[in-house]
Amino acid sequence: MTKYSMVLACAAVAAFAAEAKVRMAVPFADGMVLQRDRAVPVWGTADAGEKVTVTFNGPTMKRVAETTAGADGKWRVDLGAMSACCDPATLVAAGKDGAQTVNDVLVGEVWFCAGQSNTELPLCGGDPHFRDGKGAMRAQMTRKPLIRYCHQSNYRTSVHPKKTAPKPVEWKKFLPQNLMNGGSFSAMGVYFALEVHNALGIPVGIVGTYWGGTRAEPWTPASGLASVPSCAGLATQNLLDPAAYDAAKKAGKANYRIQDQPRVLWNEMVEPWTPFAIRGFIWYQGCSNAAEGHGYADKMQALYNGWAKEFANPGLKLYFVQLAPWGYDRIAAIQEGQAIFAAKEKNAGMAVINDVGNLRDIHPNDKQTVGERLALLALKRDYGFADLKADSPTLKSWKVDGDKFVLSFNDVDSWYLYNGDWSTANGFEIAGPDGQFVPAKIANLRMWKPERGESRGQIEGRDLVVVADGVKEPKKLRYLFSHPWRGSLYNEVNLPLGAFHIGE
Repeated sequence: MTKYSMVLACAAVAAFAAEAKVRMAVPFADGMVLQRDRAVPVWGTADAGEKVTVTFNGPTMKRVAETTAGADGKWRVDLGAMSACCDPATLVAAGKDGAQTVNDVLVGEVWFCAGQSNTELPLCGGDPHFRDGKGAMRAQMTRKPLIRYCHQSNYRTSVHPKKTAPKPVEWKKFLPQNLMNGGSFSAMGVYFALEVHNALGIPVGIVGTYWGGTRAEPWTPASGLASVPSCAGLATQNLLDPAAYDAAKKAGKANYRIQDQPRVLWNEMVEPWTPFAIRGFIWYQGCSNAAEGHGYADKMQALYNGWAKEFANPGLKLYFVQLAPWGYDRIAAIQEGQAIFAAKEKNAGMAVINDVGNLRDIHPNDKQTVGERLALLALKRDYGFADLKADSPTLKSWKVDGDKFVLSFNDVDSWYLYNGDWSTANGFEIAGPDGQFVPAKIANLRMWKPERGESRGQIEGRDLVVVADGVKEPKKLRYLFSHPWRGSLYNEVNLPLGAFHIGE
């Protein structure tokens, strides 16, 4: 053997040895946050049959677990549940040829932040119409090193579920130098994480995975689609990889975008994180499914079922955003579809934001309100703040009294109406036997200057009494089904009433 070939052989052996060392999966990286109070799966690769020891070395607690890598070199252990830990710890996976150490590990609450462009809209950025309206102010004042975030979006698709993440993960701290720059995070996710951390005083980790303009089906695993009869066919639909898609497109056989295929974004960007221990996920999506109306409820159920199954967490939480108005004239139907799902799924909650929409921009720039309303749901339902009022009003019962509808609601002790122009416009419409809807008024709204049609917005009582001039025999009522679709009715803690309709 020549000297040159000997050098190559030695280099190959060295490279093989380096690759053979035990490795943790991509989610496990410096600065990460582990989920508290539940078993924590840790997984990775090693030599086939290699013994692997995983150790969490915290300042006040230690966890150790051992396993043996399978014939395919894959291994997994489950560390016992840990309480919150604000002091940096190490996570070590050791094998026969060395160890991998992850530093600055915290234990707290972990959430995914997922969806389409309104999730993706960053706290800071160069586009005035695609960034939070107050994000730069918030970013420069935020010094919360116990909150960590990372991006898991590479804007690619996969026809098969991937077990390896597409790119290395970099966990960053909530500090101005991170949030102000090009790596800025989802504004919705930032405000949500800040509220959770401020309330609990423990570490929070949040993982961002999003792609503008995408539908719900690509984010849904096959198991979720298969669990809902109306979606089951999508679980086995043949998928096209980029090469096959390009060929089909050129042949005129693909009248859709590659990222519109079911499962492909889950496969690429979320599957590699399973079964990472998380509390749940926050979700803002639906504009691309808006034409489906009530049928979107099934898509949401499939999405939730799939995430809960694949993350091996039957109690996984999903807090999501009901769409804000952006000028789409059939928005009420999908808003009702979202509400149908929220009422059905006990582990889900819906934040109503019809008061922050922008009819000239599908990306309203007030994401602080969005994140805070999502955080209210988490604080009340998951973190022991039972005294909080976190849910928007929903219709409980109704009756017709003469020419009036009398409406009773859940989650409201008192009402107010707010319009910036002081008007009494409210979004209600009533139809009589002819089926023609006309604008209605709230009969128990106190008037301030009746001669000018102005009110300060106080409403008497817990019920809403709604009447329409000229409709003597009311048959139907609807709320926010017509332009400008903007919510103006609130309960006592500033949570708006969402779209609904009743009647024959």
